[in-house]
Amino acid sequence: MADGLTIGSVTVPADALVWRFSRSSGPGGQHVNTTDTRVSLSLDVVSCGALGATRRERAVERLGGRLVDGVLTVSVQTHRSQARNRAEARERMAALLAEAVEPPTRKRRATRPSRASRQRRLDAKRRRGDVKRGRSRPSWE
Repeated sequence: MADGLTIGSVTVPADALVWRFSRSSGPGGQHVNTTDTRVSLSLDVVSCGALGATRRERAVERLGGRLVDGVLTVSVQTHRSQARNRAEARERMAALLAEAVEPPTRKRRATRPSRASRQRRLDAKRRRGDVKRGRSRPSWE
């Protein structure tokens, strides 16, 4: 686990990641009272030079609600072993950052429906109405 965190084509160096370990909460008996299985992984997004200026700005903007003083923290305590929690913390951090640094989606260009598509829609509505009309009770005239 000494290597960095890979996000797309960018690799965040391992020395930029801060790992903290603590005891997990919840049931678990004697094991949970003696081992530090909860994992917290932190990355200072604001000062991370590996992301580059553009990606860093996107990440700070999109993760603004999750950042505390510019630091993104992911905590995991779902597994009983520290190694599995570390792996999941890396995956979650990578997924969060990958989603935050991806370029914005292209704006949709407004288009009008073609004459044929409008006609198909109206024909389908007419057919549907005929089906529903056919289900009604016949008149006694």
